[in-house]
Amino acid sequence: MINGKKVLVVLPAYNAERTLEQTYREIPLDIVDGVLLVDDGSADRTVSLAKRLGIETILHDKNYGYGRNQKSCYQAALRRNADIIIMVHPDYQYTPKLIMAMASMIAFEVYDVVLGSRIIGGKALKGGMPMYKYIANRFLTAFENLILGSKLSEFHTGYRAFSREVLESLPLGNNSDDFVFDNEMLVQIIYFGYRIGEISCPTRYFEGVSSIGFRKAMRYGVGVILTTLKCLLHRLKVRRDPLFDPEGHRLILNKGQTDE
Repeated sequence: MINGKKVLVVLPAYNAERTLEQTYREIPLDIVDGVLLVDDGSADRTVSLAKRLGIETILHDKNYGYGRNQKSCYQAALRRNADIIIMVHPDYQYTPKLIMAMASMIAFEVYDVVLGSRIIGGKALKGGMPMYKYIANRFLTAFENLILGSKLSEFHTGYRAFSREVLESLPLGNNSDDFVFDNEMLVQIIYFGYRIGEISCPTRYFEGVSSIGFRKAMRYGVGVILTTLKCLLHRLKVRRDPLFDPEGHRLILNKGQTDE
């Protein structure tokens, strides 16, 4: 716990056997109250490794997608009465050593959401981020900041900490089950006025570990632009969108999800 707040780490996993143990070993278990892994139909030994490490595991009966995986993560964390929920990819791209700092920023009510930014510090490329991903990251972030009136260093990090209130209030049930879920969620957070903080996070890329290749990245980029424009049109009352409906669908039990 931090400042009396229960902290839970969630790991949305898909074929993470190669890097799961490295990721888990860096989690500060002295301040974390639980670690939860949701496996989205992995074909490798992710589940058996997670069990060997003693990680509480939830299984999807097939591969539903990264967005659905996160929905299961957050829903399960809320069911376990977590006050602060931190999502870390088990691909070891982000170091869990920052969990205490990120959770503290929420526990002491400085921010509602904290992002681990690979851009702050200027060493994303040295850390192995592919050039095309770096260029796309910078372009899309600049576009979103311009349209949304925000000033984030990046919108596309997979290292995020949330207060319980944020996860309970956002209409996440209306979001995509695909990779663009991440961006939809962050645009929702901005739209509903939650406080966002950022912390510099070292970048680490490994050959063959990332689950999003060039084609998926292109599809994600198009989705980011569309999500941003949807928010703009909704704000201007030109076209209402369920992503920004305060009475929209909250997290619901996912079909095909079983606790192990």
